[in-house]
Amino acid sequence: MPTHRTGIRTLAWEGDHLVLVDQTRLPHETAFVNCRTWREVGDAIRAMKVRGAPAIGAAAAFGLVLAAGEIGAAERQAFLARLEAAAAELRGARPTAVNLGWALDRLLRRAREHAGDPSALRTALLAEAEAIAAEDVEANRAIGRHGAQMIGPGERILTYCNTGALATVDYGTAFGILRTAHEEGKGIQVLACETRPFLQGARLTSWELLQHGIPAALITDNAAGYLMSRGMVDRVIVGADRIAANGDVANKIGTYTLAILARHHEIPFVVAAPLSSVDFALPDGSGIPIEERAAVEVTHVGGRRVAPGGMPVLNPAFDITPAHLVTAIVTETGVAAPPFLQSLEAQRAVHAARRGGR
Repeated sequence: MPTHRTGIRTLAWEGDHLVLVDQTRLPHETAFVNCRTWREVGDAIRAMKVRGAPAIGAAAAFGLVLAAGEIGAAERQAFLARLEAAAAELRGARPTAVNLGWALDRLLRRAREHAGDPSALRTALLAEAEAIAAEDVEANRAIGRHGAQMIGPGERILTYCNTGALATVDYGTAFGILRTAHEEGKGIQVLACETRPFLQGARLTSWELLQHGIPAALITDNAAGYLMSRGMVDRVIVGADRIAANGDVANKIGTYTLAILARHHEIPFVVAAPLSSVDFALPDGSGIPIEERAAVEVTHVGGRRVAPGGMPVLNPAFDITPAHLVTAIVTETGVAAPPFLQSLEAQRAVHAARRGGR
């Protein structure tokens, strides 16, 4: 059973299968999903039983480990072909978050480089997936330390969606900054947006704030502008599912609106994400695919229909915040400032040097 400081960890490998916290059941029930096949991992990602860019990246890595265990082909090329086919299906589970493809590519690269037989290769893939999970926790804690240095005593910080331990392997990205600032005794207060339509802020971030005893209030998404106008917000901190090389940010739908409001009210708008969420191959945000999710997420709340039947729905899950609206991007390497094309590339170089070019 996954555990962390508050009694729950997002995912864990349990001998021969992956255990996930079922985030669709929170906050009312703590339940777990046991994934024994790679297809079950893909289903859990699509259904948002596991969500958050770092978490789905790690989950997909373990999903590919399960795929390797299911492949019976002993001949190397046939084994790799079937492994790549499974990776392609997992990659399509949610297209916007770059960590999903990044983790799968990392395991596929390890598989291609490995000279052993399939049995030894499976062991190597499990070690690589476990390394991804461990590195995520390490990166999140570093993000927390770097980001907390920006925060002054008593700041009132607005956050969006869920970026805590539930969105990662453990600790959190944007939420990790809040945790660190709170643990350092800075006396912060958090405003958590509900995050329609899936209510990650109301269900998950609120739950984590209570778990950690961080002073906070839950607000409707459309209250943010009013609270900013009343001088009740000192900083906005959000996460990211993908960041382009120039600093354009794909994050939960509604993030762009908050960025515009923050700029109008001259409030710092900070993005927190590991470097694995930066897609250096994309020059800007125009090339980021935006996932369109099911209409039922908009027409129903808590399983109950709130919109008339037959009403068409548009339900993009993410939007793009242009880099010029972003004050800073916090990664495990430090705080990147505009122009992000240069500062993020510099962080990548530092990170590669620390990891031995990995």
